[in-house]
Amino acid sequence: MIYLCVPAYNESPTLGILLWKIRKVMAEFGRDYEILVLDDGSSDDTADVLVRYQRTLPLRVVGSEGQLGYAGAVELLLREVARISRYPKRDLAILLQGDFTENPEDLVAMVKAVEGGADVVAGYPGDPSRTLPRKLRWAQGIGRWLLGKPSAEVPADADPLSSYRAFRVVVLRRVFQGKEPVLQGEGRWPVSVALFQAAVREARRVEALPYRMQAVPQARDSRFRLVPALQALLPLRGLLRGTSPTPPPQPRVREAA
Repeated sequence: MIYLCVPAYNESPTLGILLWKIRKVMAEFGRDYEILVLDDGSSDDTADVLVRYQRTLPLRVVGSEGQLGYAGAVELLLREVARISRYPKRDLAILLQGDFTENPEDLVAMVKAVEGGADVVAGYPGDPSRTLPRKLRWAQGIGRWLLGKPSAEVPADADPLSSYRAFRVVVLRRVFQGKEPVLQGEGRWPVSVALFQAAVREARRVEALPYRMQAVPQARDSRFRLVPALQALLPLRGLLRGTSPTPPPQPRVREAA
C-alpha cells in the first residue's frame, strides 16, 4: 500500500488540483494507494474540497484537536500511517504539500526506488532555475551551506530542505515509536531537516531522486519569507554531520573451539 500524506492549511485553491492529479497518476501507475489529508484548522473552503473528493478517491481525512502547525500536522499524519499499516516492511508513505509545488508524477520513481530496496528516498529539485524565483534559489543555497554536509553514507544529492520524501513504513514506526513529539519548530525547512535526520538514522539504504519543483500557482501567494526561513535553520547548524544510516547486520562468525 502507498500512503500519500498531505498536510493542508487554507489550501482550497490548490488542493483539488493536487488530488485530481494524484488520481490520474495512480490510475496509470496501477498500485493500491490511500490519501491521508490533515486539515489543520483551515478557515477557507479546504474542508468542502475534501468532502467532494471523498466521494471519488480513497481519501481519509485525519482529524486533529485544534491547530497543530506544520510540524504537528506532519507528525500526526506519519504516526497515523505507522499505526494503520498492515505490512510496514512493504508499505510506504510519501509526503506531499497541499500547495501543489511538487509534481505527483515524480512519486512513481520514488515508489520504484523503495520497491528496489531503499528505505528513504529524498527528493531534490531537478532544475530549479527554470521554475523557482531567484530569491528562493538563493535561500536554498544559503540554507544548505548553513546546515553543512550530511555523513558520507547519505547521497550527496539528498536535499535536507526538501519536503518531498518517501519512507518505508517500518522506518516511520522506529522514528515515532515513543510518545514524545519528534518534529518541532516552525516552518517547512526545520521540520524537513528534523524528519530527514530521524529517518536516515533508522534506515539501511537512502536514495536521492530529482523532482520537478513548481512555483506556487497564482491561486494564492507564496508563504515563503526569506529571513525567517534562514533564521529558523541557524539552531540546526551541524545537525546532519552525525547523520548516518543504520549499518546492515554483519554475519556472525563462529569461533573455533
